[in-house]
Amino acid sequence: MKKKNNFMGTRPVFSLLISMSVPMMLSMLIQSLYNIVDSIYVSRLGTEALTAVSLAFPLQNAATSVAVGIGVGISSSISIHLGSENQEKANRAAVVGLALTVFHFILFILAGIFVTRPFLSMFTDNPAVLEDACAYTRIVLCLSFGSLLQIAFEKIFQGIGEMKVTMYMLTAGCVINIILDPILIFGLLGFPAMGVAGAAIATVVGQICAFLLYIVAYRRKRYTIQLHLRDLVFDRIVIRQIYSVGIPSSIMLLLPSVLISVLNSILTAFSEVYVAVLGVYFKLQTFIYMPANGIVQGMRPIIGYNYGAGNNKRVRATIRYSLLSAACLMLIGTVLSLFLPGQILSLFQADAHLMDAGITAMRVISSGFLISSIGLIYAGVFEALGNGKNSLIISLLRQLIVTVPLSFILARAAGMGALGVWISFPAGELCASAAALFLLKKYKKGAFSPF
Repeated sequence: MKKKNNFMGTRPVFSLLISMSVPMMLSMLIQSLYNIVDSIYVSRLGTEALTAVSLAFPLQNAATSVAVGIGVGISSSISIHLGSENQEKANRAAVVGLALTVFHFILFILAGIFVTRPFLSMFTDNPAVLEDACAYTRIVLCLSFGSLLQIAFEKIFQGIGEMKVTMYMLTAGCVINIILDPILIFGLLGFPAMGVAGAAIATVVGQICAFLLYIVAYRRKRYTIQLHLRDLVFDRIVIRQIYSVGIPSSIMLLLPSVLISVLNSILTAFSEVYVAVLGVYFKLQTFIYMPANGIVQGMRPIIGYNYGAGNNKRVRATIRYSLLSAACLMLIGTVLSLFLPGQILSLFQADAHLMDAGITAMRVISSGFLISSIGLIYAGVFEALGNGKNSLIISLLRQLIVTVPLSFILARAAGMGALGVWISFPAGELCASAAALFLLKKYKKGAFSPF
């Protein structure tokens, strides 16, 4: 066991971080690309269709957030147990995590059937938009088993440092989705034109294919983690360990859904164009933030392994290099958003109103990209250390506690309209980053402070 995994405890930290992060960065870029391509195809159907997909995002993101959050808990548990050389607990964490994922899928089927229409009807009175949004949402929720299990396997492989496997599988799923999008949306190659529903079907088929490929990959090679039914036991310690990280992480990832829902309610009072702008921005911001998230995913198993092994020096070095790398990536995103917003928005067939509103939004929001590196990295650090509470605090400040009330105050009380909403984003990032610096400085008496 030790021979298979000690590279995370012995290789030079920077080269190790890059080798584990780059595959994830490429994966995240590809995933972001397919999200954007999806929206580009849907935009060809008109602004109403684009608005429908934007309204569907919160519930779709809820399923993904739960899967990723629990997956992070699984990965953290695996890495820490491998670092302390407890193979039995590492295996059990993987098997129990998969069982919990199946249970969560059942809950999302029920949500797709009973929650979709009442929830979406709160945000639009346009019958065409509502029907498209409901169709899209029900498909991605009721067939979410592919997404949930794919993500669970992704985090298991990440927990043992097999980043290239996750890159290949995520890429395969994205490519399948991109190929199927125009075929099912516009009715090519003899298929009926299904519009927004076609985009949803393309998404779930890509996810299911990626999950099946994980099964094939696992069966073709003996990996550090072994999945056996004998490890499917009610282990309170393992379940608590997974959920102690997974629940805060899920809540953290759910925050954009809550944020978008609240902000949509504010923005609709001014114009539905701003709802479309917000939806487009969240698609674009994935393209900006996903490479930085690749750094986070690459660093988590390194930090978890070395924390489990008691090597705090390597933990600090990993945090330091991760922070600097993420800052460089976010600087690039800032420059592109400030100087090329029109060119980016033109990909979405933006009309004059959408273009004007979108350019302003991107330039204002992007002012917080660079400082957000601190909150983003430090939240991931606490997840890797098994402290979901501090990670959640940082994320709440980034996406809820500051952003929502400030949006209300600036947009309505101060009369700034949509501009007030855009300003609240960098304000939230600033507050979250300040809190993140404080929390890591105080955590275990500053044992993991990188500078």
